Amino acid sequence: MGVQCGIVGLPNVGKSTLFNALTQTVQAQAANYPFCTIDPNVGLVAVPDPRLDQLSQLVNPTKTIPAYTKFVDIAGLVKGAATGEGLGNQFLAHIRETQAILHVVRCFHDDDITHVHGKVSPTFDVDTIETELALADLETLEKAINKQSKIAKTGQKDAKSELAQLNQLHQTLSEQGAHHQLPDDIKLIAQRLQLLSLKPVIYVANTGEQVHQPYLDELNQLAQTKNRQVIQLSAAFEAEVSQLESDEQADFLAASGMQAPALHRVIQAAYQILAQQTFFTAGEKEVRAWTIPQQAEAWQAAGQIHTDFAKKFIRAEVISFQDYIACQGTTKAKEQGKLRIEGRNYIVQDGDVMLFRTNA
Repeated sequence: MGVQCGIVGLPNVGKSTLFNALTQTVQAQAANYPFCTIDPNVGLVAVPDPRLDQLSQLVNPTKTIPAYTKFVDIAGLVKGAATGEGLGNQFLAHIRETQAILHVVRCFHDDDITHVHGKVSPTFDVDTIETELALADLETLEKAINKQSKIAKTGQKDAKSELAQLNQLHQTLSEQGAHHQLPDDIKLIAQRLQLLSLKPVIYVANTGEQVHQPYLDELNQLAQTKNRQVIQLSAAFEAEVSQLESDEQADFLAASGMQAPALHRVIQAAYQILAQQTFFTAGEKEVRAWTIPQQAEAWQAAGQIHTDFAKKFIRAEVISFQDYIACQGTTKAKEQGKLRIEGRNYIVQDGDVMLFRTNA
C-alpha cells in the first residue's frame, strides 16, 4: 500500500467531485446540498509513474502492478463539528486513519452552488476546518491526560514522565497551534494519538472552470504563512477528463494546454510531503512498483514485499532504473558492472530495481 490521504473541507467545495476525478469513477455522489456524503468513500488510485511503463515494455511480464494511493472522501465539516454540529465528529475518526490531509478549498464564485456560511472566503474556510481539527485534538489529549493521571497515581514506571509530556503537548496546541515545532519525544506521542492538526496538509484550490484570482491569491498568501503547498485545479474539469479514454484524454489535455491531469500533481505532492519514494521489482511473472519512505534501508524495502524477507534478508541485488533501461535488463547490467550487491543497511534510492536474496 502506498500513501493514504483524507479529502476534507466544508460542504459544497468539490470534495466528492475531486474524489471522482482521482478514482476515475462516479462512486462518490456529488450534489448541491450539505452532507451529501454520509459515509466516507474510499478509493485506490494507481500512482502514475512512466518508469513502471518503461520497465513493463522492456521485460514484458505476465502482470504489471503499480503502487497505489488510498483516498478517503470524508463528509463536509462545519463550524462546531468537534462538538457534534452537522454530522458531528464521527467523521473525524476517518481522518485519523490517514497519513496526510488534502484540504479542498473553494476558490470560485457560483450563485448556483451554495456556500454553507453564505460567502466564499478561503481564509475563513481554512480557519474553520483547522479550528475543528484542533478542538478535536484537544479533546483527545484531555481524555489521554485523565487516563494517564490515574496510571501515574499507581506509581507505574515512566507514567509521570508521559503525563508531563501530554500536558506539554496540550499547552502547546492550546497556545501556539499545530504549527509550533515539537520536540521529538513529544512528536512521538502526538503521532501515537494520531492527532489531526499535526498531519501534513496540502491545500487543493478548487478554482472552478474560470479562475477567480483574488480567492486564489488569498489562499496562496495564507499557505505561505503556514508553509504549505497549494495545488490549483478545477475539480469539475478533472472529473470530466478522467472519464475520457486514454487517447481522447491526451487530445483533450493538449487542447487545454496541459500535458497531464492536475491530479498527477496531487499524488506527487502527497509522496513529497510524506517523504515517500518508489523502488521496483522486475521479472517475467511481474513488474511492480513499491512505496517506501525515503532513507529506508534494504531490509525494510524487502519487508514491504513480505515480512519474512525482512527477517531472513541476506543481500539485495540493485540496479538503478537508468542503468536497467540503458542495459536493456539484468543480464547486460551485470556484464557491464552496473549490478551492485548491497547489504541490509543500504539506503534505497528512488527508482532502484531490486532483487532480494533471503534464507529459505
